[in-house]
Amino acid sequence: MIRVGIVGATGYTALELIKILLRHPEVTLTSLTSRDPQRPHVSEVHPLFRDQLDLNFSPLDVARFCDEVDFAFCCLPHAASAEIVGQLIDNGLKVVDFSADYRLNDVSTFETWYNVTHPDPNRVGKTAYGIPELFRESITGADLVANPGCFPSSALIPLVPLLKSGLIKAAPIIVDSKTGISGAGRKANLKFHYPECNESISAYGIGTHRHMPEINQIIKRYCGSETDVVFTPHLTPMDRGILSTIYVSPADSGSIDDVMDCWNDFYKGQPFVRVTARPVMTKHVSNTNFCDVSASRCGDNIVITSALDNLIKGASGAAVQNFNVMSGFDETLGIL
Repeated sequence: MIRVGIVGATGYTALELIKILLRHPEVTLTSLTSRDPQRPHVSEVHPLFRDQLDLNFSPLDVARFCDEVDFAFCCLPHAASAEIVGQLIDNGLKVVDFSADYRLNDVSTFETWYNVTHPDPNRVGKTAYGIPELFRESITGADLVANPGCFPSSALIPLVPLLKSGLIKAAPIIVDSKTGISGAGRKANLKFHYPECNESISAYGIGTHRHMPEINQIIKRYCGSETDVVFTPHLTPMDRGILSTIYVSPADSGSIDDVMDCWNDFYKGQPFVRVTARPVMTKHVSNTNFCDVSASRCGDNIVITSALDNLIKGASGAAVQNFNVMSGFDETLGIL
């Protein structure tokens, strides 16, 4: 059994992570941390786990934490995460990091988009990116994996095979994404207050969202293609889920059948990507680690739709999928 700890375990992604890890046959949860000095029992923060998990939260003491665990999931905010992750790895732990601290190719891009000084710059650009369907080889045996952003996962999974095969042009690419409110986290914020967001839909981060450089850089890392994706997220009044509608231009007269064949070939044997001719829906992937993809022709353009659960395939499910690959387990263990 692998002893697992979660750093920063009070949020929604940690809640989903604990759910998955409790049913994982090779995992024992041994440590949960938070900044709360009262050291609450896990059932006080996440009542779902009453009589399922007997652990108290504790403030992070790196030395003690590293004595208690073999593998860590770090759910801290951007910049705060890297400050801790470096110490955990230096103490011999393997880590999946949920923040954006290690996703990008270079420190300057990170510091420009996140407006902070990177605490662990030497690992930037050298860290495996955590979409196993694309980067399984580099994830296998890695000490640190950067868990992907939820929006980038919904865009990269359908786009990368088509760009790699030359079926679509690298520009223009427009990604229009709708997300549930849980993507904003658990911390109270007026704009996510129920009367503010219920019965409403709104765009945000127009031209400034931090996932744009992540999408562009990962496409270049995998495909070698220079892209300048236009990405706009929208907040929708649902708890969870992402639906991305992606507008691309075919490189030639390729048909939708060519697109479907490309996806089916690329993701053959990949348990968590489902190619479908039917319109995708967030309801069909809710509470699962699946990403559903589909495509239609619209005049001279191709319209791609993808759907995933932002808290599972967009966060905690992907993290456990990465954990399984890093540890040499079946990729689906604990998830399916």
